[in-house]
Amino acid sequence: MSCQGHPWIKTPHLDRLAQGGVLFENAFVTTALCSPSRASVLTGQYVHSHGVLDNVTALRSDLPTFPQLLQQQGYKTALIGKWHMGGDSDDPRPGFDQWVSFRGQGLYNDPVLNINGKRDKSPGYVSDLLTNHAVDFVRANATSPFMLYLSHKAVHADFFPADRHKNLYSSEPIPYPKTYANTDENYRGKPEWVRRQRQSWHGVDGMYNQRVNFEQFYRDYARTLAGLDDSIGGVMDELKRLNLLEDTLVIYMGDNGFMFGEHGLIDKRTMYESSIRVPMIAHCPAMFSGGRRVSGMALNIDICPTMLEAAGAAKPATVHGRSLLPLMRGEGQWRTEFLYEYFWERDYPQTPTVIGLRTDKYSYMHYHGVWDIDELYDIRRDPEQSNNLLAGYRIRNEGGRLLNRITDAEMRKRVVDFQQRINRILAETGGRIDPRWKA
Repeated sequence: MSCQGHPWIKTPHLDRLAQGGVLFENAFVTTALCSPSRASVLTGQYVHSHGVLDNVTALRSDLPTFPQLLQQQGYKTALIGKWHMGGDSDDPRPGFDQWVSFRGQGLYNDPVLNINGKRDKSPGYVSDLLTNHAVDFVRANATSPFMLYLSHKAVHADFFPADRHKNLYSSEPIPYPKTYANTDENYRGKPEWVRRQRQSWHGVDGMYNQRVNFEQFYRDYARTLAGLDDSIGGVMDELKRLNLLEDTLVIYMGDNGFMFGEHGLIDKRTMYESSIRVPMIAHCPAMFSGGRRVSGMALNIDICPTMLEAAGAAKPATVHGRSLLPLMRGEGQWRTEFLYEYFWERDYPQTPTVIGLRTDKYSYMHYHGVWDIDELYDIRRDPEQSNNLLAGYRIRNEGGRLLNRITDAEMRKRVVDFQQRINRILAETGGRIDPRWKA
């Protein structure tokens, strides 16, 4: 976003949202993959509890979601856009009075939309089509409580901009990250699978079976983002026209981050900062003052309890997240750590299962299924994640434990502490603790 300091991308409507609201400088996902993260947004649960471990598993019908709970409170509710839980199914789900969706990832141009159970091809660009449906829903329900879940396809790869944006940003210099280079120095202390992934579907030298080069990829992303920004402007303008902008809670966020060459990778899934960090903005002048930035950790599992508290609805015991309203208002103490999980996918075997702990200072990553190096970074001193503090402590294929090879007493103590904190979060949220990590 331009309000976050990008050198040339322009996002005037997102900037306007941030200027009138609260921008979360440390917003994260607890799992960096589309469907699992979306399930966490809806349920407020970590992925090990809701069970959507990949992009083909359906969300269980017995888990309460905030749209269902708000619908029970008398709100008119709508899902407009991407659902993508349960493979290619676009069938209407419980909790929504209005349903406009598409199969799987959908198409950028002329998509087939499922509108309340009836499928029809819709001519036009998908971001504009979804915006029109969103505006129609807001307009039709302006005099009653409503909840709109607008879930864009953009900016999912492969990136495809609207015709009006196809020539944007044609000459701006592409900002390559410091950790892009394929050099021994850059990969010193990194797991071997990270460097090898450069040649894969999710690496800068393999990029989607080498269908696109990095600079074209970057420009098309920026152009596609322009259509998303237009959509946000259209919805905000309609709220303003209806005199609803002041007291409607609007939350904007991404379902995961995205790497653009960091450590030679693209896409997401890993626990690197560019993969787990997301944009997040909240806007509602009637509830909290705007034009502010907050540094507390905001998570995807916090959206559900935030929406429930804002509507005066009770938070079910199944929810692991916290309402962000106190953070928006500058009240009380806030979290200093969270659990990260990614579960290995057969279709994308180049990234192993990751379980980790992100604190306000450190990022600890433990990998399952590979005899390699775990990773630990001091984020304050090393925001680029270049200096792995566990470099040299390699896991061998001897059935041994990583800790048996950490000879430095202080480092061993620190890693034991992180592992026990992971186990504590798992125990508190219904997960399976790692018995090797008991004190």
